[in-house]
Amino acid sequence: MQLQRFSGKTPVTLLASAIALALQMSPQAVHAQEAAPAAAVEESQDATATDLDAVVVTGFRASLAEGLEMKRAAVGAVDAIVAEDIADFPDQNIAESLQRIPGITITRDSGEGRNISVRGLSGEYTRVRINGMEAIASSGGEGGPNRGRDFDYNVFASELFNSVVVHKTAEASLDEGSLGAIVDLNTGGPFGYKVGSTFVTNVQGQVNDLTDGVDPRVAALYAFRSPSDTWAVSFSAAYSDDQTLELGQNTVRWQQADFRSVRGVDCAANPSDAGCLEVGNAFHPRIPRYGEIDVKRERLGLTGSLELRPAEGTRINLDLLYSKLDASRGEKWGEVLFRGNEGGMDVLDYTIDPATNNLTMMEVNNAWVRNEAFEKAWDSEFKQWTVNVEQAFGDTVTGHALIGSARSSLEFPYERTFVYDDRDYNGFYYDYSDDEFPVIGFNGGDVTDPANFQMAEFRDRPTSTQHDFDTVTADVEWAFSTDYSLQAGVNYRQFSFSTWGGLRDTGVCASDIYTCAPGEYGIPATDDLSEIYDFDGDTGPGSTTRWLIPDLDAWVDFIDLNGRPVRLDQGNIRTVSENDTGVFLQLNGNTLVFDRTLAFNAGVRYVETEQTSSGYNSGAYVTIDRPTYTDTLPSFNAAYSITDDLIWRVSAAKVMTRPGLGSLSPGGSVDSFNYRVTYQNPYLDPTRADAYDMSLEWYFAPESILSLALFYKDIESSPISSERTGTYASTGLPLDLLVPTSPAAQDPEGRPWEIRSVENGPGGKVQGYEIGFQMPFAVMTETVPVIRNMGMIGNYTYVDSDRDYTFGSQTITERLFGLSNHSYNFTLYYENEKFSARASAAYRSDYLTGTSGTGNVFEGYDGTFNVDASANYKINDSFEVTLEALNLTDDYQDRWTDINTYRRYEYDHTGRTYKLGFRYRF
Repeated sequence: MQLQRFSGKTPVTLLASAIALALQMSPQAVHAQEAAPAAAVEESQDATATDLDAVVVTGFRASLAEGLEMKRAAVGAVDAIVAEDIADFPDQNIAESLQRIPGITITRDSGEGRNISVRGLSGEYTRVRINGMEAIASSGGEGGPNRGRDFDYNVFASELFNSVVVHKTAEASLDEGSLGAIVDLNTGGPFGYKVGSTFVTNVQGQVNDLTDGVDPRVAALYAFRSPSDTWAVSFSAAYSDDQTLELGQNTVRWQQADFRSVRGVDCAANPSDAGCLEVGNAFHPRIPRYGEIDVKRERLGLTGSLELRPAEGTRINLDLLYSKLDASRGEKWGEVLFRGNEGGMDVLDYTIDPATNNLTMMEVNNAWVRNEAFEKAWDSEFKQWTVNVEQAFGDTVTGHALIGSARSSLEFPYERTFVYDDRDYNGFYYDYSDDEFPVIGFNGGDVTDPANFQMAEFRDRPTSTQHDFDTVTADVEWAFSTDYSLQAGVNYRQFSFSTWGGLRDTGVCASDIYTCAPGEYGIPATDDLSEIYDFDGDTGPGSTTRWLIPDLDAWVDFIDLNGRPVRLDQGNIRTVSENDTGVFLQLNGNTLVFDRTLAFNAGVRYVETEQTSSGYNSGAYVTIDRPTYTDTLPSFNAAYSITDDLIWRVSAAKVMTRPGLGSLSPGGSVDSFNYRVTYQNPYLDPTRADAYDMSLEWYFAPESILSLALFYKDIESSPISSERTGTYASTGLPLDLLVPTSPAAQDPEGRPWEIRSVENGPGGKVQGYEIGFQMPFAVMTETVPVIRNMGMIGNYTYVDSDRDYTFGSQTITERLFGLSNHSYNFTLYYENEKFSARASAAYRSDYLTGTSGTGNVFEGYDGTFNVDASANYKINDSFEVTLEALNLTDDYQDRWTDINTYRRYEYDHTGRTYKLGFRYRF
């Protein structure tokens, strides 16, 4: 398996070609262009990167220029995206827009961006602020609910925001808590619109080449700015309802196990048989299967903003934000459950790949066939209000205060699984010689006949998660001279986290639902309780693509699932509260060094953290009051103008990220299917690091930049996962935590348990560089009609790290989770008065996601390459037609397990998406 489909030279070569074009320009050609709008570094203290209500942009090229000027005017490392208008981010959500910024990569969930990594650091190390207030948004999807500090961008439609600002270096005046970046999402101020009324609407129909029908996407904004310029108000709304179908295959990892017989040899009676030993020591897929994942998402987003300017120097903003995501994820699989059942299976024939020790082909009798139907639904709701007050006291002193509250709630009303089993199936065959499209064949009995199946078990796992935030901040800035100012401030933040989980899992024969006759292991399937599923994706030749699955709704009614009692899932019942208090002092200055401007800020932030957590431990609900800990965080940023167009930036800071709230419980959770116990730790320390950044930025022409940034982070300490093996009894956890239908419930000590915990561990190092390039082709020529209207943006990032991971008694040094060594983005655009078009490509190389299990060391995803495109045509000043195409490469999600052999875990795709619509403005 090729882990990287694009060599590390590819992005560098492409970028070098673009750079060569800039370097070949004569100085005369550059200076012949109209000078760019002045963005003097001296003014950087007067306008923060999030003060965007005066931004007026009239096209994609103008929005690029505005973002570039914000970058140039900042003292620290800043990147910004400014939307031309409502609904003008050419992406499904803000995460997909953020991947255009150097150093940012995204992870997708069912084809849609969900989380980001900044310079190799996952979203746990990045703080997100909405209208100046820190927030966490949680959603569901693959991997379950977000119970950490990560931010799920797919909760929000991109239409709700008009700018995104990314601070890649720390300042004392910025909130602490980030190792990677602070991302400011801004819904925009009503004073950014014209005097009088403004109305904008955007309507689109969306289709996907794997689904049927047309999905709607609608957004609208109304703003009114008073003629007296003393007040303004705006409201916006965004609605979408879409479906994504994910088709492919999954092995649910690979594992080793002993089989009942191999090629006719009874392995229990002949334990030294060469075939039995060879098969038992090799790895086979745990659950080989084909199937689909059907994700439906309905989003509603609302914003409201009122701004008052009753007197000179006084500004009062009230911002409201509401977002609701109602979603469901249905799965349909035809599979064989090797996992834990190998001792009853007979291997007729097999093939082993000596390079990987994989059983790439097997023919099996007495297999445990399982046809599965699964569905979970979740409701993500986010509410936030902020009041922002700014007051000038004379010409030298400005005060600022913010008060706000946010709540993010995530509820899974149900997470249902019903399975049909045929536990003595003869004639199952698989062949993973082509492990992208393997052969999975049921060549014995009919897998569409209800007479061959029994409904043996069902699961339902409702859960809920809630984050609450309350913030009060106040600061003052004293400009004690024309070139220097002093800032001081205080803030208080109160976070609370809670999660609840319930279980309705049971085996049919062990319940009061049905009395199983001798030889039965469940309720016989019937036509009325079943449906036939036809898999419509690509498969290996000879694969079975039609099988019987349970009808979820029919079975829910048949057994009255909703009326059955819910058992507490103790491992998922926990709470954490956190109070953070901080103060800061920062000196801002502009001075001349060798007759060139040097802008800088230097300061220190002091913070105290109090945490209290509760959870179940050995059946008892306990609460831990952790001692208060403190951090002193100095920072320094400087921007030196070597020439009028060449800026040298340097930054240094101590930074910290608090541990994930979901990891701070004193309790533990049990996975009785995989013989695994996972403990949280209420005494986890923050991840602390020293961060250093340096960059050169050459603004070689109007709207143009060539930049190189170097970054280095020395992580002093961070939470680390550890694991050991032991008995279930050694954990002290009660037996009633074991799922009744799981292998461990039948024999709790049938095999050693994998006991995982999170501990305060050593740190590591992260280092890398970014190359950025932006240029309108008008810089090269004003005479060639097509070329002069074109331009490009490009960036390439290299990042690497080292971190120690513990596997029992073994320590392995590897990358941080979520870190891709190589990533790049390129956009080519064309724009004239009537027509505009752009195409964007985004690539990230492979990355790790976890330590894996079942004898595999690490797991992760292969590299991804996505191409998106959009085009707009202006019929007149008010009416515009839009066309967008997303994921034109139809890139497959390629997941693997075991870093030494790259055993394929998952291989599926979500298809291409097209959107056609119009935008109307007056």
